[in-house]
Amino acid sequence: MAFVLVAGAGGAYFYIEHLNDNIASVSDDGASTGGFQKDKAINILLIGTDKRTGKGNEDYGDAGSVGHADTTILLHVSKDRSNATALSIPRDLIVDVPDCPTTQEDGTQKVIPGTQKVRFNTSLGQDGRTPSCTMRTVTELTGVKPDNFMVADFNAVKTLTSAVGGVEVCLGKDIDDPDSHLKLSKGTHTIEGEQALAFVRTRHAVGFGGDLSRIGLQQQFLSALMRKLKSNDTLTSPSKMLDLAEAGTKALTVDSQLDSIGKLKDLGLELGKLNTKNLTFTTTPVIDNPTEKVKSTVVLNESTAPQVFDMIKNDVSFTAVKEKKKKEAAAVAARLKGIKAPASEVRVRILNGGADPGSAQETLSWLQVEEGVTKSENAGNAPAELAKTTLEYAPDQADQARRLADIMGLSGSAMKPGESVQNAQGLPTMTLTLGKDFKGAGASLTAPSKAPEGVQKSTADKVECAE
Repeated sequence: MAFVLVAGAGGAYFYIEHLNDNIASVSDDGASTGGFQKDKAINILLIGTDKRTGKGNEDYGDAGSVGHADTTILLHVSKDRSNATALSIPRDLIVDVPDCPTTQEDGTQKVIPGTQKVRFNTSLGQDGRTPSCTMRTVTELTGVKPDNFMVADFNAVKTLTSAVGGVEVCLGKDIDDPDSHLKLSKGTHTIEGEQALAFVRTRHAVGFGGDLSRIGLQQQFLSALMRKLKSNDTLTSPSKMLDLAEAGTKALTVDSQLDSIGKLKDLGLELGKLNTKNLTFTTTPVIDNPTEKVKSTVVLNESTAPQVFDMIKNDVSFTAVKEKKKKEAAAVAARLKGIKAPASEVRVRILNGGADPGSAQETLSWLQVEEGVTKSENAGNAPAELAKTTLEYAPDQADQARRLADIMGLSGSAMKPGESVQNAQGLPTMTLTLGKDFKGAGASLTAPSKAPEGVQKSTADKVECAE
């Protein structure tokens, strides 16, 4: 919000230039989508590094560390800006870090070899890895390609909380953690600066004393910070807004697509449309690493994590949808209800609109041999790429569309009522266009409609007390 107000202020040219000079940026090395777009869903990778840079931070130990991806959140904002999901990725999650083309300080390119079965936090800092390597690792892990990244160090927590006059947090018990230097009594407290940093760093004093418990604490802290940022005592205070702009531009390192106040302003305008009650914090579902006797790392929970990733990829909200959306969803779901034609009567042409090469022929063979859809043909490449697979059909082909949707695992949103076209024999036919989401013949394309059971989540509008 500070970026929005300051960048939009008339007569503030020289101050804006000063803020532009504050901004540190590094290349995304081609790991991003090329930057967020106003008419699409937004995915921002937020990386908190434990590198001990900045005044006073050398006393926290590990002073010579090159830093790790210590706290990482994939922030997904829906296309219509009605909701968002902040997905925390545990630092101790075992992942494969892919090969990473990285721009060196002298401008040359170097490919840093990937490593398999290592902690996620090694995707930054180790072997000279930059934030673009963390971005590639997140894409490999979740299937979601971030648009941009922001990196915050210890000073970001200290200066941003001080700029807004402190953040109110709640504790369900007394905490005295000698490791993080946090000492607070049970109840609510307004914290800033060094005390705020101690709060987000503590882990031995909360929950089970591990990083997963600390993630919950950090999510509570970020929720409180967002509430403070959107509160009237922040938005109506010019001095706080200027302090926030100064602190934010100095504390954050961004990718080269966000290297100016103008670009940050545009992003701020999009994020500002979001209501905190529809921002859900959740954590990548994990289980203890079964290969370890002494549990220190975690691995993906394969029964629930893919569904969480699919929800983000398919822009599905973790919060309750509005009444209007419920009606729209019901109308879409209704397309799947009704009589289904026999597979032998389904007539469809298949186009490749962004799937892997050969997908149209693979699907054709599968439909004809395995599913009995013999009146099908490969129509080659679509005129344009699509993000999602679609099935276009005329009203009198609805029964055929329902059958094919059932076979393909298509959702109602993938079904597009319209007009039929003629196939090579001059007969009316439906058109199935395989999009970038196509996972192979026989793999369902129905996106999950809600989070799986057992996945912890909280919304940014609620005050929670750390235990």
